[in-house]
This record gives sequence, structure tokens and C-alpha cells, in this order.
Amino acid sequence: MLRFPQKHPLLWAYLFAAYFSLSYHIPIYATGMSGSIGLRESLIMSFAWLIPILLLPQHSKKWLALAGIVMWPTALISLFYFVVYGQEFSQSAIFIAFESNVAESSEFIQSYWRWWFLPLTLVFTAIPIWLWRQAKPLQLGLKPRLAYAFIFSLVAFWPFIGSALFQPQKSIDDALYHQMVRMEPAAPWNLVMGYTKYRQQMADMQRLLEQNRQVKPLQNLVADPATVPDTVVLVIGESTNRQRMSLYGYDRPTTPNLDALNKKGELVVFNDVVTPRPYTIEALQQVLSFADSKNPERFFSKPTLINMMKQAGYDITWITNQQTQTRRNTMLTTFSQMADHQVYLNNNRQQNANQYDGVVLPPFAEALDTDAPRKFIVVHLLGTHRAYDCRYPEEFASFIGKTDVPAWVSADLLDEYNSYDDSIRYNDMVVSKLIDETRSAKGKSLLIYLSDHGEEVFDNPDDLFTGRNEGAPTSAMYTVPFIVWGSEDFQKNRDMAPWKAAADRPYSSANFIYAFADMVGLNFDEMDYSASLVSKEFKPLPRWIGDPLNPASIIDFSVVEAAEAKLNIARHENAEEPVKAL
Repeated sequence: MLRFPQKHPLLWAYLFAAYFSLSYHIPIYATGMSGSIGLRESLIMSFAWLIPILLLPQHSKKWLALAGIVMWPTALISLFYFVVYGQEFSQSAIFIAFESNVAESSEFIQSYWRWWFLPLTLVFTAIPIWLWRQAKPLQLGLKPRLAYAFIFSLVAFWPFIGSALFQPQKSIDDALYHQMVRMEPAAPWNLVMGYTKYRQQMADMQRLLEQNRQVKPLQNLVADPATVPDTVVLVIGESTNRQRMSLYGYDRPTTPNLDALNKKGELVVFNDVVTPRPYTIEALQQVLSFADSKNPERFFSKPTLINMMKQAGYDITWITNQQTQTRRNTMLTTFSQMADHQVYLNNNRQQNANQYDGVVLPPFAEALDTDAPRKFIVVHLLGTHRAYDCRYPEEFASFIGKTDVPAWVSADLLDEYNSYDDSIRYNDMVVSKLIDETRSAKGKSLLIYLSDHGEEVFDNPDDLFTGRNEGAPTSAMYTVPFIVWGSEDFQKNRDMAPWKAAADRPYSSANFIYAFADMVGLNFDEMDYSASLVSKEFKPLPRWIGDPLNPASIIDFSVVEAAEAKLNIARHENAEEPVKAL
């Protein structure tokens, strides 16, 4: 083995450089916590450390020592973060670290410190020291060294180089961003890039929060103490198509717990609700505010749902299993920062990580147990987001084979189709447990569950794919569950029978804030009861879908329904046996 560094000094130097990132990416990948992206990008970025060695071979050992000193602390932090939390260190973790005070940090160390951390640190440190001691100088000529340096530069920095050369229409900032995405999984860039992103996104978030602070409160807001609930829970689901829930008539038993509650008459199940956008951020900008597809500016000019509940005197807790800080999720973190208390549970860098929504249950129970006279708790689930098989523990893998699967789902698509149904079944368990926990709260309690948007998972035989595409809308992307549960004390003062009578009304969650305020019992000058699903003044409105920034793309959801109905009729007429629609 000791002859290997002599014969292959460049490869040995690469092993040294790669060791630091692989020390935590290999266990992350091996335990199934995340996919192979971080491992792959770390292997690629390790080539960058070889470029100085190729250009200045006489200083190769000094350079390796410097590289090791730089990478050692960041790799050690990432390794221990995985050991403690079972997650990959990311900018989300940096956000939480900087949001914690000294006392909280001290409590963290006391809570998680274990005696074997010290020997683990010693072993972790001894390995690269040994690798470095065995390293030998390069014996390559100038031309091959320059050739290798050129190739390694292309490999490591291609996101930036490729964007600059072949996509000149993109800005330097875009090219730098894509390069940062490649670099971020690898030590020490996981800390450097994570902190850089943290600073950028904090600046964006502070700008949005400051803009929100300038918004005038709702005029003449009143809440009747006799009827307003003491505890309001809003559970925001993710990527859940109601057509795949047995609660809504799906053949497979994907929601056994909610089915049982509904059979007992405990739920109000709204059957015809659609989302205005098939993407989380864009949908929630309308769902949690007075904005809609025709009036997107209201998100910035009027109070949000969080502002409204704070004005009504509620102590607000935001519990999320969504990623805390990513380029896309800054808006979600901004919503959470409007609350009084935040609980961030998902610090993974990628969504294709095993992150189960059951983690929301302990902090939810704690939030219910506080002394605040009025509590509003938002629970934002990861729900049934793609990678579906990462959304539930192995014991929830219930659907195997083609039983009750449409004929058009071929064998190579079956696993993903079944995984989506399994993720809904696990989501059913989480939502029903949140209801059970809320049942134990004192006083009048109200829980509302609504998904941000739906998800297409091979539901359309004419275009088999998974995900969402606003440019080619299908009903599965937009049809969402909307469920309400009220405690016995709540129902003593509020008659929910009219709500159940409204179950079949066509509705867009773009108007959710009106229905929510009506259910809670809030009134204010800006209130529009015709846009409240449960009001006797309700009037069916167009259910617009599409991008407000591209008005030509906005259509009524009925256009999608009509097109699918026409296709289904044609398919029915042409098939030897009728094809059952979902």
C-alpha cells in the first residue's frame, strides 16, 4: 500500500482532498438520508484542489497541508451534524445557528455531547494526517500537468464556464449561482457557500418583512369572544392531489384514519377546491393573503393571514418540516418570521432526503400546551412532495403490485405510482394525529387542513409524467383536499351544519383568507363574504389558474375540466372496456 503514493501521487492527493467531504457524504448516502447528488458534487469539486499542485508541484505538500487545515473544521462540523441530527449540514442549519442565542447554544452542547465524540474526532483527524504524510511530489512534465489542470478546471467549474460560454443571455449572477450549487456540498464550501446564501436570503427576507411592516392593519377588525376559537390550527399540506385520497372516493384505502373520522361525522370535507398555482411559493402567496391571480400586488399592499391573526390577538407558532432556507423558500421563511415562535425541523439541502412529517408532532404538542389565551399554530408539512419514497418510513409501504392501479400505468412506472399512494397514507396518519392532539386542547379548537397544490403522478393516460407543469395543466395538479375539524366546545357556539351543506361548492383556495376569517369568526371592513366558502352570501367565482405575470396564461379551471371530460369521453368510446377516471 505504501508504494501506491509513490506510483500514483496525483491520485493519492485526490484521495486526500476527497476524504474530508466523503467522510460525511458516504454515511449520508449509505443511510438513505439523501440521494447521490451531494456525493457526486463532492467528488467533482475535489478535483479543484489538485490544480495548484499541478501548476506548482514543488509546493504540493505545503498546498495539501493548507487545504487540509481549511477543510478539516468544516468537514468535522458536517460529520457531527449528521451524527446528531441525521441530516446534511446546509444553509438552513446556519440560519438556525445564527438565530439561536448563547444560552440556547450552550444547552445544545450539554444535551447532545457524548463521550465518544472525542475519540471520533481523533480518528477523523488521524486519517488525513496519515494520508498527508504518505503524499509524494508529482513527477509529471509541464505539458501533461497543464493538460490535467485544464481538464480539472473544466470539470470543477463547468457550471460557471458553461453558462458564460454557451448561455450569454444569462447574467454573471446566474452563472455564479449554479457554480455555488455545485460547490456547496463539498468541504469547506458547504460552510462558505451556506453562509453566503444565508446572508443573501436574510437580506431578501428582511426587505420583505420591512415591506410587510409598512402595510396598514385591517380596518375595524372584531372577534366575538363567545364564538372565536381559543386554538386555531392551520395544517398546510404539500403536493397532495385529493383524487388520490380514499376520503374523496379513490379506490385504494390511502386515508383510513381520515375516513374513520369522517364516518363518525367529525369532519367537514370540501369536495371541489382547487389551487390557483401548482407551485408552493406561488400558491401560498395567494392562499395566505388577499392576493389572487388578477390582483397579485395585494400580497405586498395588504395584510397577510399571519398579520390578521396577530391583529386578532393570537399568539402564533409556525412549525415547518419544509426546508428553511433555499433560494425558493425565502418567502416561506418570511411568513414564518411574521409569527411569534418558529420551529424549523428540516435543514436538508436537497428535497430528496428522508424527512418524515412525524417530526412535527412533539413541537405541536408543546405549542398546544402553552398558556397563551389564544393560540394560532401553523404546521407546514412536507406532505407528498417528490421523491415520494422519501416521505414515509418503510413500514408505511403498503401498496404493492397493480391492484386498483389504472391499466395505463406500466410496470416501469408502478413503483413511483405506488410510492405516491404510500406517501398519502403516511400523510393521513400525520394529519389525523394532529387532529387527535388538538382534541386534547382546552377550550374551543378549530383545525383546518389544506394542501398547497396537487400533483400529477401518471394520472393522465395521454401524457404520463409526474410533477407539475403550469404550461400544460391537468386537474391532478390543482385539485386539493380541504378539511375542517372542530372540537365539541367550538361547536357549542358555532353551527357547522351550514359548512357541511357547502361541501360541494366550487372554490379556489386563492380566496382562502376569506373562508378562514369567516370560520374563525373575524370581521373587518375588507371582508368579502361572497368569497367565503361557508358564508350564506357565497357566490361562485371564476377559479383562475395561471401566472399573474403572464396574463395571457390565466384561464378558468373549468377549461381544464372540460378538456379532460372530452378526452375521457373519447377514450371511453374508443376503448373495448371503459377506462375508469380517477
